[in-house]
Amino acid sequence: GDTHLNVTRTFCFVDLSGFTAYTRDHGPHAAVRQLGEFRRVTRNVAAKRGVRVAKWLGDGVMLVGTEPAPTIALGVHLMDHFSESAIRVRVGLATGIALLFEGDDYIGEPVNLAAKLCSAASPGEVLAVADPGALPEWVSTDGEVTVRIKGVGSVGGVHRLRVNADVS
Repeated sequence: GDTHLNVTRTFCFVDLSGFTAYTRDHGPHAAVRQLGEFRRVTRNVAAKRGVRVAKWLGDGVMLVGTEPAPTIALGVHLMDHFSESAIRVRVGLATGIALLFEGDDYIGEPVNLAAKLCSAASPGEVLAVADPGALPEWVSTDGEVTVRIKGVGSVGGVHRLRVNADVS
């Protein structure tokens, strides 16, 4: 039969916001350069933080971590890194139990929630369902908010994450 395993993971979806308009306005070659930069930075930071690039999603990525803190740090790092560039990212994060299906795919509520939070985030925003105690010291939350997600409804306990202003 189908093989699957229950695993606790933190899922991070990152999406290039406005990529279609950027491609239209600047052409496909400029868009590929921007996408290449996004992927290079994402691979580099993910490797340094011990987070796996699970799959590329066109102008986005699904990342999976075994621990919340490094995965959260990766999402916030990418948002901060691209905050002043032509590439604006939006990030969704969620931790929970999912099924690891056939050794390389994840099925379950935290996966779907992270993807939906990414879609609901504004450019330059990180939305996370995460324990505030799992936040790296240089990341803080602006408090809990409720996010309305199409097809799901209202989701409470969502944190908007940002880089601490007092971290140098």
